[in-house]
Amino acid sequence: MGKVYLSHNNIISSLGFDSPFVIDQISAEVSGLHLVDEPKILPRPFYASMIPKEDLDDAFGKLEAESSHTRLEKMLMVSLDKVLKAPEIELTDRVGLILSTTKGNIDVLESESPFPEKRAYLSVLGQTLQHYFGFVTEPIIVSNACVSGVLALVTAQRLIDQGKFDHVFVVAGDLVTKFIISGFNSFQALSDAPCRPYCASRSGINIGEAAASVLVTKDKNRLVAEAVEILGGASCNDANHISGPSRTGEGLFRSISSTLTETGLSPKEIDYISAHGTATMYNDEMEAIAFDRAGLANTPLNSLKGYFGHTLGASGLIETIIGMHSLHRNTLFASKGFQTLGVSRPINVIEKTTPKKLDTFLKTASGFGGSNTAAVFRKP
Repeated sequence: MGKVYLSHNNIISSLGFDSPFVIDQISAEVSGLHLVDEPKILPRPFYASMIPKEDLDDAFGKLEAESSHTRLEKMLMVSLDKVLKAPEIELTDRVGLILSTTKGNIDVLESESPFPEKRAYLSVLGQTLQHYFGFVTEPIIVSNACVSGVLALVTAQRLIDQGKFDHVFVVAGDLVTKFIISGFNSFQALSDAPCRPYCASRSGINIGEAAASVLVTKDKNRLVAEAVEILGGASCNDANHISGPSRTGEGLFRSISSTLTETGLSPKEIDYISAHGTATMYNDEMEAIAFDRAGLANTPLNSLKGYFGHTLGASGLIETIIGMHSLHRNTLFASKGFQTLGVSRPINVIEKTTPKKLDTFLKTASGFGGSNTAAVFRKP
């Protein structure tokens, strides 16, 4: 198998519509979370990360799209357009498209939506992107709870290794909607304050909306400065509970162990971990147990949820892109919101943005239904 890389990339978020600008904001420890007062979504105010409608409409208007599109479609199209144009790759049957999302156009099911209900089908969302950009191949939809973004990258790597494609464009996105907010609220998982992953004072999750895109390729001539090689990845479902994480971290531990075995790396060769860190009591505890079991208790670790909230199916891709830039800048980004360790196992949470020579990072994600995924990335 040859080497596979992540190259051209873009992030659309409340922090900006350009990856380098977003990374600058994170480096300065600026958060995109804010108090939202939208009674149509939730009767009480809540913290979230939302993209301003005017900014999105302005960016989308530059695409000169002919037909009307949903809010999520606009986000995905704006992000993917930037990544598609940069490498000037002809869209043949050797080029794939993978869409990662948890709920897609779920907002079209609301009574006031002007769009037909069929737009809620994830396959229709994929076809919309395919037809607009002119992909020859049928889109692959990855929708496996909140591990979808990382799993989509591992899937892209494997499709290239198998000779199916030479290049794969991965795009991911999710929205802040009444359906999603009410769901997490029913679990009593929403925080009334900005989230604090792994902190003793954490009180729950913030939801965010974002879109991101990246080129996955085997062509070393198409690499940008922040490009990384994806060394391998693994996924494991511990089947613990429909929404509750394993008490022993079994699924995440096995995902990490399998990834390290596949890549031939030891825990000591991981420079830092870009973790999931939702700031819920049980998820953060589970992750701490899994990292400790995997021999990674001393490895620097951050959660980026304090900057964007939890962007669901987009989170794994966005956080991987940030990891790419982190390696390139030789900088460990702070786990925003963290103050005092609030988990039972000793993990090394990054408290301040710090310069450090970096070569390799581990990205992990966990989600509903017992899903867990891990992947390792390295400077080429």
